[in-house]
Amino acid sequence: MRPETSLPIRLEDYRVPDYLVKTVDLDFSLSSRATRVRARTAFTPNHRGGIKGAPLVLDADELKLLSIALDGRSLETHEYELSETSLTLKVPPAQRFVLDIETELDPTSNTKLFGLYRSNDTYCTQCEAQGFRRITFFQDRPDVLAVYTTRLEAELDEAPVLLANGNKVMEGKIEGTTRHFAVWHDPWPKPSYLFALVGGRLGCVTGDFKTCSGRNVELGIYVEPGKEKRATYALEALRRSMRWDEEAFGREYDLDVFNIVAVSDFNMGAMENKGLNVFNDKYVLASSETATDADYANIEAIIAHEYFHNWTGDRITCRDWFQLSLKEGLTVFRDHEFTSDTRSRTVKRISDVRSLRLVQFAEDSGPLAHPVRPHLYHEINNFYTATVYEKGAEVIRMLKEIIGSEAFRRGMDLYFERCDGTAATVEDFVACFADVSRRDFSRFMRWYEQAGTPVLRVSQHHDPSARTSTFTFTQTTPPTPGQPEKAALEIPISVGLLSPRGEELKLDSDHPDWRSDGVFVLHEETGEITFKGLAEKPVASLLRGFSAPVRLDFSQSVEELLLLAGHDRDRFNRWQAIQSFATRMMLDDLKEHGPQARSRFDRRFYLALEPLLTEEPDHAFAAEALSIPSEQDIARELGSEVDPDAILETREALLRAMGEALEAPLRAAYDRLADSGSYSPDPKSAARRQLRNGALALLVIADPKRNGPLAQAQFATAGNMNDRLAALGALMRAPDAMREAALAEFERAHAEDPLILDKWFALQARIPEPATLERVRKLTAHRAFSFANPNRVYSLIMSFASGNQSAFNRADGAGYDFITEVVANLDGSNPAIAARLLTAFRTWRSMAAPRRAKAEAALKRLASTPKLSADVTDIVTRSLA
Repeated sequence: MRPETSLPIRLEDYRVPDYLVKTVDLDFSLSSRATRVRARTAFTPNHRGGIKGAPLVLDADELKLLSIALDGRSLETHEYELSETSLTLKVPPAQRFVLDIETELDPTSNTKLFGLYRSNDTYCTQCEAQGFRRITFFQDRPDVLAVYTTRLEAELDEAPVLLANGNKVMEGKIEGTTRHFAVWHDPWPKPSYLFALVGGRLGCVTGDFKTCSGRNVELGIYVEPGKEKRATYALEALRRSMRWDEEAFGREYDLDVFNIVAVSDFNMGAMENKGLNVFNDKYVLASSETATDADYANIEAIIAHEYFHNWTGDRITCRDWFQLSLKEGLTVFRDHEFTSDTRSRTVKRISDVRSLRLVQFAEDSGPLAHPVRPHLYHEINNFYTATVYEKGAEVIRMLKEIIGSEAFRRGMDLYFERCDGTAATVEDFVACFADVSRRDFSRFMRWYEQAGTPVLRVSQHHDPSARTSTFTFTQTTPPTPGQPEKAALEIPISVGLLSPRGEELKLDSDHPDWRSDGVFVLHEETGEITFKGLAEKPVASLLRGFSAPVRLDFSQSVEELLLLAGHDRDRFNRWQAIQSFATRMMLDDLKEHGPQARSRFDRRFYLALEPLLTEEPDHAFAAEALSIPSEQDIARELGSEVDPDAILETREALLRAMGEALEAPLRAAYDRLADSGSYSPDPKSAARRQLRNGALALLVIADPKRNGPLAQAQFATAGNMNDRLAALGALMRAPDAMREAALAEFERAHAEDPLILDKWFALQARIPEPATLERVRKLTAHRAFSFANPNRVYSLIMSFASGNQSAFNRADGAGYDFITEVVANLDGSNPAIAARLLTAFRTWRSMAAPRRAKAEAALKRLASTPKLSADVTDIVTRSLA
């Protein structure tokens, strides 16, 4: 067992490894209860910074040692020291040596889903971040790169498919037995966390891809037998990703084969193991009968993300886990660009910013705040966060904004050339852009070093006599755990100005930090820029495209917001103006009116929305604009003394008012956008469905009794899962009889498909009613639910904790008690999932006093539970600090 607590790991304590590894030869004899692993590792002392004569310390986690030999000689027990977390060779040879270690594993009992485990009888691995030490004793750190050769042996009937990293170099039957083998060789040095194997009875969809240099790559997507037809879209997405990476970044694939395997039990979304990606099956399997438009989009994006890791993560990996965002933030940026190029750039940006604000801004303002590159961690599994991924991507987007697209591409080319085959640092990465642009990025590096979301306050002064408008920008970053004081950051601010009639104005400024393409870079705590030639006071469009991950504090009138919503050339800021108007109305309602008021909202808001239903050609943009800020968004704006019930009531009231005021155009849009042919997941068709189903949801919210039958009819006749699930979602606001009948019918129709039932679980977990907690408790006993499967836990428990603010934050504290009970019970079998559930408490300190006290009491009870894992201990300790 791993220790319940762990000592802090600090970036400043990094040392190069004392020993390097040239080659690793692995031999797996797969067996459900007693897999044997023979590892032959060639070590050499590290003469570049390693300590001469140091003991060789190999990491371990729940390993059973069978034998150990040094250069062919079995070691005596006094020559090494064995503990629960390590094996130490006390006096290694001074020159190159080979260590042979044999271990025995029980894949079936491995419920943590790290290392080697079984998923529906398929053998598979998950080694990031520290899973390889659950397979064999090893220097399980990302800066130890080696060439791997893997031999797999298994019963032919049990595992006819045997896969590992690299290219297959040999296979055959083992004479005189019912077993067979396969040997795979990966010529590219990689760290242990990128090791993978799969063995099982699997179906396969095959294809090929011709690279830009003319090489042919064999593609394979492996799934459970009978589900092959649901993998064809993933194969198409893979081909698109490979071509795009060649065209956008000049990156060609470097092996003869690329395989993806979909498994049912997986803690994360997917894993970029070199040449053998292992995926959660929800991000591979899709058909019109089983998947929504969002499922198709997620499959395409995650297939792309993991493939792009081949260069940003595999060929160039990270020196240590503090550099995690070097591979993850960069690859998120790359997959965002891919989706922007293949779908709608504006709608993708809106979606990304929604997610950033919903999760990462909340993370940045609570007890779990940490920098993009943390300075310290206790449990690395807990740092696969929105800050590392999403804010990390925003930092790279800002870098591109500051130096421009051409210099950014040259910097990326230099990074690939300079750092290929290495374990790099953030400094190595940023230095490439400094070299090509000849800029000093020392201040920019603070984005990696400081936690917290900066607040950008803006004031505007117009001088009609001088025909100038001056903008003063002031940045502040609130204190975060361990960082009470903050330094000024470099913030790129994309600026546009509109005339009072909505015309785009030409901008003229002499400021040295102003670029003609409309970007002003703020370097200090306060900065000022003056624009000339402006007779009338302009309407400012700031942070166009959301050019920096900051909170904008800029007072604009309703009239100015309406002008931006109708005329801004930057479509992101058109959307933002609508969001700002809606946010202002809800905040005013919370402060001044309350549920008894007759006329609570500004009718100009509905008038601004109507053209989206009648004139806007981009249906996806219209749907996003009609989707008002979430309960979490409003809570973030309040900042403290949050009452989730009051927020829910105000938001529901605005949605009802929208549905009532816009009933005629909503109904017309719903009828006009009806399907006219067979289902296609292409972006244009998906956008049409998104707007139509958004109209349906508003109609049902406005008048459940009258419009509920409209949703019932769509539910009964929909020819695809997207429209059927949208109708079911709308019926969650309908009278109980309508809702429960539809839920029962959906369950009956899809009782044998776990991925579809996950959608059914999630819809119920998000019903905004006090009784939802009791519903969720009952559903944990449903025959299709299992705490052993991460997808089931995420769909029901996480959907409740993170997606149902009023029910989770119930005034009586029952929601807090339920989640901490689940965490305590799940911790022993899968601590990574338990810890992830606990992050739902990230905003508990912002609640009003009674709820805050109950959340704190629940966390303290959990903290007192004996034998908590290091994962959960880390989260609960930081949450209470």
